[in-house]
Amino acid sequence: MSRLPPLAASNGQLRIGGIEVARLAERAGATPFYAYERGVIEANVARLRAALPAEVGIHFSLKANPMPAVVQCLARLVDGFDVASGLELKSALDTAMPPQAIGFAGPGKGTRELSMAVAAGALIHLESEGELARVAGIGARLGIAPRVLLRVNPDFVLKSSGLRMGGGAQPFGIDAEQVPRLLGLLGVHGLLFEGFHIYCGSQSLQADAIAEAQRATLQLCLRLADAAPTPPKLLNIGGGFGIPYFPGELELELAPIARQLRDTLPAVRARLPQARVVIELGRYLVGNAGVYVTRVVDRKVSRGKVFLVTDGGMNHHLAASGNLGQKIRKNFPLLLANRMDCEARETVSVVGPLCSPLDLLADDVALPPAQAGDLIAILQSGAYGLTASPSAFLGHPPPSEILV
Repeated sequence: MSRLPPLAASNGQLRIGGIEVARLAERAGATPFYAYERGVIEANVARLRAALPAEVGIHFSLKANPMPAVVQCLARLVDGFDVASGLELKSALDTAMPPQAIGFAGPGKGTRELSMAVAAGALIHLESEGELARVAGIGARLGIAPRVLLRVNPDFVLKSSGLRMGGGAQPFGIDAEQVPRLLGLLGVHGLLFEGFHIYCGSQSLQADAIAEAQRATLQLCLRLADAAPTPPKLLNIGGGFGIPYFPGELELELAPIARQLRDTLPAVRARLPQARVVIELGRYLVGNAGVYVTRVVDRKVSRGKVFLVTDGGMNHHLAASGNLGQKIRKNFPLLLANRMDCEARETVSVVGPLCSPLDLLADDVALPPAQAGDLIAILQSGAYGLTASPSAFLGHPPPSEILV
């Protein structure tokens, strides 16, 4: 498996951001906690910029990790933010990112949220004809011409993606065949058209599939531009870049994706010289930068099987329990973080504190013999962690989050 951050250790302890895990637990105040490594995030963005054509912009999708310190860190590294709620919009506006570089997507934006976005000058990704009318009404009430782009539901999909968000019938975006008619309504309603957003899917490790989807996306943008009231300024072609979690999965190759973009962009420049192409990424930028640390509170044996019971579980890290989209449950990479120098191994299952058989963090994994007080670290935990989990389930305290 690749793209795991270097597993530095000293005194038998995992070091996260250069700090031994036991000391980091003291700094966090208690377990469980999430720790995100600033250096890994910076390296991820730098690797991406080195591989892709310089003219391609990078946006961060806050839904992957909206932790304020992480968002503040990324504000100086990327070219824009994409948000999907009023709270995410507020977090983005609290950074140095210009409001004009913040896009607001999502199929169910409320009137209050849309008003916030229009007043801030953010770019609204229109997802339906009804939303177009609501935004126009808000603009008229505030005396502001809203900045908008159309999110398009294409007639193709991102193959080999973990989640498909385009193609067929979707709650996301406007069907491509309906887009020309809606483009004709923008000027009538006093909306400032700025471009298109096409997002086909996520968590793909197949570079050829991503490259093909991007090629088809840019071709669709060129066709739709013929019906636009003004030349588009922005083409958000989505992302879908995955990271490896499980044995046998390999790092996504950037070279085929970059090669396809270099081949396709000249035609885009020729037809739409004022349009900027951006990719929208979340997990790829932060996923491998996060570690979830939980403490063993009990060791028990049931009919010959060893269980390590920890103070955090699916209520904090639903994805690690396999209950966030996995069709066949697999274990996230994890280790006994304060006994990394121990060579002995035993087969154990790691479970959280909840009264539910779903609260399983790892099943039949080989770890050094552990006792109450030891620390379990779950890697690849920087995306879709705490905010994607049922943190109120059974009333356990929330974990803390730190950036190191």
